[in-house]
Amino acid sequence: MRSTLATVVVDADVPGTGRTLSRARAVTLVSLTCGMAATLLLPAVGLAREPDPWRVAAGVVGLGAFAVVLAVALRTVVTPAPSARLRRRLRLGYAAVAVLSVPLVAPVAVGTWPTWAWLGAALVGGLPLVAPFRLVAPAAVAAVAVAGAVAVATGTPVLRSLLVTATVGLGIAAVNGFQVWFWELLVQAGQGRAAQARLAAAQERLRFASDVHDLLGHHLTVIALKAELAARLAPTDPARAGREAGEAQRLAATALAELRRTVHGYRRVDLTEQLTAVAEVLRSSGVRCTVVPPAGELPPEVATPLAAVLREACTNVLRHSQAGWCRIEITQQEGEARMTVTNDGVATTEAPDRHSHGLRGLADRLTAAGGHLRTRSTDGVFTVEATVPTHPAAA
Repeated sequence: MRSTLATVVVDADVPGTGRTLSRARAVTLVSLTCGMAATLLLPAVGLAREPDPWRVAAGVVGLGAFAVVLAVALRTVVTPAPSARLRRRLRLGYAAVAVLSVPLVAPVAVGTWPTWAWLGAALVGGLPLVAPFRLVAPAAVAAVAVAGAVAVATGTPVLRSLLVTATVGLGIAAVNGFQVWFWELLVQAGQGRAAQARLAAAQERLRFASDVHDLLGHHLTVIALKAELAARLAPTDPARAGREAGEAQRLAATALAELRRTVHGYRRVDLTEQLTAVAEVLRSSGVRCTVVPPAGELPPEVATPLAAVLREACTNVLRHSQAGWCRIEITQQEGEARMTVTNDGVATTEAPDRHSHGLRGLADRLTAAGGHLRTRSTDGVFTVEATVPTHPAAA
């Protein structure tokens, strides 16, 4: 039995769980910030060319408001799971700043520098930070239209304004959109790895629970039978009752030792040892037991499910039959190992223990290993047959 509880560790370097995501976030934030800061330098040139201090002040307010909203957008876009409420507020703030920038920035450096056209390009370029990329195209059309209207109203060359807002804005949006998309892929990859680790941990817990059930279920069944036998013999044969009680104590100590090995480390399956132990238990309970071991050593991936079937079959012999004999045979054929456990003394009206993990659970485990489990009962003789492929199936 593979009886160790594997430790599932989520590495600190897995994206989404530690240092890797932090580094990716820092790189993405720096790259986006540098790109958008460079974009803001061009409309700021208009402030240097504007002689009117009131227009300069108005332009500073417009550019400053956009810079503040942009900073919030940059921080939000590299947050792994921003709330929907924050995103909605950010979009509203971005739209408000875009509308407010027209009266504040458009009059700056009229006739000498297309200030708002450059700001319009920055507005288009920053859209992937606050909205889905599919909205960039219609927003770019609106920004280009506003740039044309501002150019007509201020006497600035229209074609230059249109080209600045359209080409520069869409170019920046494409670069920012790619970086945002790549960042989201990193976050999703990290979430997928974390989910995979949680699934592996859950599967390992189930496997471990199954192994512990197999281990303790077998030993506790035998101990219960020994204790019951000792209780019946106590009035008539105290010496034998003492021996049976001692045997139950020994089995309890063995179960405790195996449980400790199960919890604290990997225990490689020794099918020969398992066969010997099962045969001794059956014989000590008055069942004649014949064991035909395999011709050679079976690989662990084959021995593990066969050992689980062996323990369950032995438990069923003791719990659900009045067996006088039992035969256990393991053979190897080309590409397959087969174990057959046969015993007599089966009562056809006996119902299986509803709390038992049972042969159904073992059938599921064998199916997962590519094997099969078959049972049949004929004239009071019960047979369990388990087959497991000795070579993994081709992928």
